[in-house]
Amino acid sequence: MAARSIGSLTLSFGLVAIPVKLYTATQPGNAISFNLLHKKCGSRLKQQYVCLKEGTVVERDDMVKGYEFAKDQYVSFTPGEIKALEEAGTHEVEISEFVPVESIDPVYFDKTYYLAPDKGAAKPYGLLTQALKEAGRCAVGRWATRGKAHIIALRPIGDVLTMQQLHFAADIRPPGEIDVPKPDVKAGELKLARQLIDQQAADDFDASAYTDELRGRIQAAIQRKVEGEEISVSETVPEGSGKVIDLMEALRASLKRTEAARSSASKLGPRKGPKRVEQPVRAARKAGRR
Repeated sequence: MAARSIGSLTLSFGLVAIPVKLYTATQPGNAISFNLLHKKCGSRLKQQYVCLKEGTVVERDDMVKGYEFAKDQYVSFTPGEIKALEEAGTHEVEISEFVPVESIDPVYFDKTYYLAPDKGAAKPYGLLTQALKEAGRCAVGRWATRGKAHIIALRPIGDVLTMQQLHFAADIRPPGEIDVPKPDVKAGELKLARQLIDQQAADDFDASAYTDELRGRIQAAIQRKVEGEEISVSETVPEGSGKVIDLMEALRASLKRTEAARSSASKLGPRKGPKRVEQPVRAARKAGRR
């Protein structure tokens, strides 16, 4: 099924304007969600809001939004006041600079869209895409939609331009806030760890090599329940209860395992996608349980 455009935009930089169509890049509709039901009769539940002071149910017409500026102290805003504060939507993405793709840390990446040329824009669209490829850069600019302003990055994937919403710097928690102790890493341990990384290294990331096994299990369980089958749940012993007793031993065991897996795979012929191998910590935990 062909993708359906969700809107139109104009990319502008300098005196160049490129009309494009906007498409979602992800499929959130594929996510499996559950509804809350009444355990007794199986009917779906309705969410209600209760006033903590009066203990009564409050209808939506009697609700206003408020901001807690101090403990249990609020200032309220009407829908009109909030609307006036929102960013005015725009159908134009104004490019402000071109930066190296690798200079944007993935922690800033948010929602992704695909862009396609609108009528008469195939040539400038292709020109921008090819120029970005050869320069190894992405275009950074601003876009406003649904009352919010966004930083965006335009980067090519193949022949398609993607528009990536970016978080603002204030939205990102500094990694320095996380307390991480500095261990004494020995040269031998580092060498073995590097060897393990080299053994499992791949030239490219292939997302199709990974499948959502949880989704498959849920779908199968849903189908069995629809058909009236009872599902028995067996308790599983969580991994990670063991103690890491020897990091060097775990690294060596991991190297041997990956080497054996690679040798076995080579005998079976070429296989696409990464091989699943046991990680060092998991191997160490198993060693600790023995």
